[in-house]
Amino acid sequence: MAQANMIQRIRGVFTALVTPMSEDARSIDREAFQALLERQLDAGISGLIACGTTGETPTLLASEMRDLIAMTAQAAGGRVPVVAGTANNDTWDTIELCKGAVKSGADMLMIVMPYYNKPSQEGMIKHVQLIHDALDVPLMIYNIPGRTGVMLSVDSTLRMLDGCERLIAVKDATGGLAYCQEVLRRAGDRVAVMCGDDGLTLPMMSVGVRGVVSVTSNIFPREVLRVVDAMEKGDLPIARREHLRLLPVHEAMFCEPNPQPCKAAGALRGWMRPTARPPMVEASEATKALLKKTFEEYLAR
Repeated sequence: MAQANMIQRIRGVFTALVTPMSEDARSIDREAFQALLERQLDAGISGLIACGTTGETPTLLASEMRDLIAMTAQAAGGRVPVVAGTANNDTWDTIELCKGAVKSGADMLMIVMPYYNKPSQEGMIKHVQLIHDALDVPLMIYNIPGRTGVMLSVDSTLRMLDGCERLIAVKDATGGLAYCQEVLRRAGDRVAVMCGDDGLTLPMMSVGVRGVVSVTSNIFPREVLRVVDAMEKGDLPIARREHLRLLPVHEAMFCEPNPQPCKAAGALRGWMRPTARPPMVEASEATKALLKKTFEEYLAR
């Protein structure tokens, strides 16, 4: 997809796909993943993100990542953008992962700020610049300090935009509105900003964010779409009503480290096993009970 066309398509609901696993979590359940893709596309989802945090990328093999991205691209068939989460805390390895993702059919790459080694602002800028210069595809940067231990500043984001012409999107999972508001105020239409926290979708869209990279949409794609569609149409009463109805669902989906509750939710639906790859573990019985109760109450309203 051409870059100009791609930035226009970064809006709506992009599902951060879970990666269904076998009983011992040593292999991917390809059948369950294929069914997940089909449900998402049937629901009218706006975009698909394979191999993100929700997809357990830190514990996936490079070959598994390529397979998941290829399956996603084949299922999408150009109907929706396919974004691949291919970054880690090693810049050179990230470049190789990115090249594999592009060969597998990714339209765009999502680059998380390097984690654990806690680079400076200059280090994060260099990381993204080197990746950008090594490839010829659009990039989305992913700011999630709660996972990485580093907070990309607004100034650094703007410097990245100045130096990386194919950087067209930002996923904001900073946990508040301060970062996205300032990026939007200073960058305007140069970049598409997407909410990275399901529970903040409505307030972030109210200041100009284009949509959400959602975990909850793995389980309730149409319901998450209703909120975003209403906001895009300017129908605040419906958006607010549906967003507030979904809040307990969002909270339950993050009551343990992601994607443990999401996989338990998928198991409740009969779609996948609840297993996750170590060091992630299967959700607790208390979480499973909370999810069941929350879903029943949501669907009964």
